[in-house]
Amino acid sequence: MSDLDLVALECWLAAKLPGGDLRIERIGGGQSNPTWLVDWGGARMVLRKKPAGPILSGAHAIEREFRVLRALERTDVPVPKALWLEEDETILGTPFYLMERLYGRVFTDCTLPGLTPEERREIYLDMARTLARLHAVRPEAVGLGDYGKPGYYFERQINRWGRQYRESPGGVVPALDRLLDWLTANMPEEDGAVSIAHGDFRLGNMLFHPTEPRVIGVLDWELSTLGHPLADLGFCVMPWHTAPDEYGGLLGSGWETSGIPSRAEFEAEYHAHAIPTPPLTAFHIAFALFRFAVIFVGIADRARAGNAASAEAATLAPLAERFAFRALDVIDVRQSVVCRA
Repeated sequence: MSDLDLVALECWLAAKLPGGDLRIERIGGGQSNPTWLVDWGGARMVLRKKPAGPILSGAHAIEREFRVLRALERTDVPVPKALWLEEDETILGTPFYLMERLYGRVFTDCTLPGLTPEERREIYLDMARTLARLHAVRPEAVGLGDYGKPGYYFERQINRWGRQYRESPGGVVPALDRLLDWLTANMPEEDGAVSIAHGDFRLGNMLFHPTEPRVIGVLDWELSTLGHPLADLGFCVMPWHTAPDEYGGLLGSGWETSGIPSRAEFEAEYHAHAIPTPPLTAFHIAFALFRFAVIFVGIADRARAGNAASAEAATLAPLAERFAFRALDVIDVRQSVVCRA
């Protein structure tokens, strides 16, 4: 059963492409923008839309997602082709867009069960190379020079995510408060590095070739902006600092003998293919964990409001605190925070 207005969608599609039978299928697992597979005549597409109900300011920015996909089509960053954006919310209740459907594999388990050690290693290393290719794209060369404010990225992001956390109706998370204070007090000096930052660059947002350990599509660009490349890199190495029950991390999984490269090897592969970029520090990893913790705060808020994109959203709410504690472990100040019962 679909919660889309199929008659309205069919009429909308008919104005874009020759008619055909409409078939849709909801894609599960996402915690953010609801997504469907759409078959319309001979066209195979994917529809993404904003969720219904109240959302935080700046969240679920599918318009930005569509724009960056269009811009990157002319680069060597693998992305699906963006087809149409519809900002008139009266059609399907919220704005939406359609993109081409790519056929490949999505891995949600960072341990990559069922694959050979060689495949596991190459999948991670190709993620690193893909991220390096993204950061090598000059925003102004693809029409994204105004896609965000260059410079002082971490300061602006900490203010933004801190504000979203404080505006949450879900109550205080002491560990997250402590982490926010530390990040604010330990901001690195501005170094002028600017790239197109994905904002959620992780294994589950990559589409891999059906048989080869190669990225064929980077998905879920709603958090993208002009930012610091180390923000993405810090986000990408989070699995080495989180457990399997913490949204699919690696800690305690035995990954060391599985073929998965070490964090140092992953970073080295990135730097070997990237434009000159400073080393990753504990601040960047703690910042990434902080952002993910606030994302889980938002997921919990939407679950309480009844409009989260996944039925699992309510069970993910405790991860806000757990990710905050992982960040405090990274910066070695966890002992000063008392965990809530």
